[in-house]
Amino acid sequence: MKTSLERLKNGMVTENPTFVLMLGMCPTLAVTTSAMNGIGMGLATTVVLIMSNFMISALRKVIPNGVRMPAYIVIVASFVTIVQMILHAYVTALYDSLGIYIPLIVVNCIILGRAESYASKNKVIPSIFDGIGMGLGFTIGLTSIGIVRELIGTGTVFGLQVLPESYEGVSIFVLAPGAFLVLAFLCAIQNNLGVKGANRHVKSENSCCGDCMGCSLACNGRTEDGK
Repeated sequence: MKTSLERLKNGMVTENPTFVLMLGMCPTLAVTTSAMNGIGMGLATTVVLIMSNFMISALRKVIPNGVRMPAYIVIVASFVTIVQMILHAYVTALYDSLGIYIPLIVVNCIILGRAESYASKNKVIPSIFDGIGMGLGFTIGLTSIGIVRELIGTGTVFGLQVLPESYEGVSIFVLAPGAFLVLAFLCAIQNNLGVKGANRHVKSENSCCGDCMGCSLACNGRTEDGK
């Protein structure tokens, strides 16, 4: 249970794919013109993450190492097709709104990254919770950006009028530049709250930065114990 909770926290906070790792930027910037689009894409990706992590973890000892990436893509593509067909049948408006970005979930670096770095090396239950955590973190990121863009751009949230009807929306926030502005603003808030990004982990000038070639420390790639 502790490991499962750690995987949830890791995906939603510590390594949030949107605000910390900066992964999946294509759908993040493209579909978040509204909060509904954001939560729809996030939940669709979450379902694919959970199912693909489950399947890849269950088959991790069966899939040959030499063809693991093609095998992962086939597994992910199968689940994306199922999700796409469900959205087309039951949530037509969302399906039409997301458009080409639904099949592009297949090549989302979050899904393939978790398959390669975690699901292929760990048991089924932790892998499922890793998918849930990363999926919810991605959903939170997309929905947050969508809420801010929709609110400032049109005065509504999830299609409901929040600001007075006399409010004239700032149209740039429902266009491409608005996505960059809102993402930068929310990342600044996250950094201010103390959740450090993946490229801001060095704590002191004597800490290892990982760049051995350009490093001034005389450790020669060794750890503190000399090994």
